[in-house]
Amino acid sequence: MARRRMTGAPAWRMTGGQGSRSRAAALSIGSNSVLIVLKLVAGAVTGSVAIITEAIHSAIDLLASIVAFFSVRQAETPADASHRYGHEKFENVAAGIEGMLILVGSGVIVYTAVNHLVDGTEIESLGFGIAVVGFATAVNLVVSQYLYRRAAATDSAALAGDAAHLRTDAFTSLGVLVGLALVSVTGETWIDPVVALVIAVAIVYTGLRVVAGSWRVLVDEALPEDELVAIQEAIELFAERGVVGYHELRTRRAGPRRYVDMHVQFRSGTTLEEAHAIAHSLQDTIRSRLRGADVLIHLEPQDAVRPGSELTVGDTAKHPH
Repeated sequence: MARRRMTGAPAWRMTGGQGSRSRAAALSIGSNSVLIVLKLVAGAVTGSVAIITEAIHSAIDLLASIVAFFSVRQAETPADASHRYGHEKFENVAAGIEGMLILVGSGVIVYTAVNHLVDGTEIESLGFGIAVVGFATAVNLVVSQYLYRRAAATDSAALAGDAAHLRTDAFTSLGVLVGLALVSVTGETWIDPVVALVIAVAIVYTGLRVVAGSWRVLVDEALPEDELVAIQEAIELFAERGVVGYHELRTRRAGPRRYVDMHVQFRSGTTLEEAHAIAHSLQDTIRSRLRGADVLIHLEPQDAVRPGSELTVGDTAKHPH
């Protein structure tokens, strides 16, 4: 069984993943802390339930950012004797927690909005409230865009979940702005808690999406189709060097890291030394296409395959998942 450890940093860390993920999560903590204070002040001054729900949303975002920060720090810890595959799945656990926090927050918002819808509410100082919510919207859009870029560059599930929190917060803030503007124009205060209920629906959708994404990784779902195709294409490149087929392909993810293992068949007459060298080159090729994936290859001769399980290089049949 041929397996070679990388001598350099994985590709996903070469993009600035180490440390930069922690800094991005710390920025989110700082921005959320400031916005919570501003929204609480604006909610107290105006009496707007929509602004108060925005403050609740930001408080949940802050919890999510703290979870993301510590999970990213843990995920950046190198593999050790107790965690031979590393700590990357801490990010996926964090993303699941973030998604559940979103759902809890939506429940709090619904409860608050319904109470105000039934009991009625008085809104004052709309101008101040609109200014605060507008500022919060701009800040969340900027910070979420930055987090999305860092999440894409480092393939960080925790940062992606945190960015989803902030992006949802920004869009719901836009809804609050519309609601406050309508209250200002019409004088109908019932619009305010109705807007809060609409916000809650949007938050539920985001929460379910974040939770579903984390679960797929935690249950070791196979890599997406385009990455499986990239693996097959990499194997095809080695047909002239003696690779005649492969089977038992298994793939999964842990945080930003991909894991690939498979059995590769070599042309009859290929020596063990030759097959070993070719397998190393194949590993490097797959790593270059999949962000420095951890690749494990089991060497097999051309005729040592269970009937019906083999896939010859050059076949157009769909490869096993």
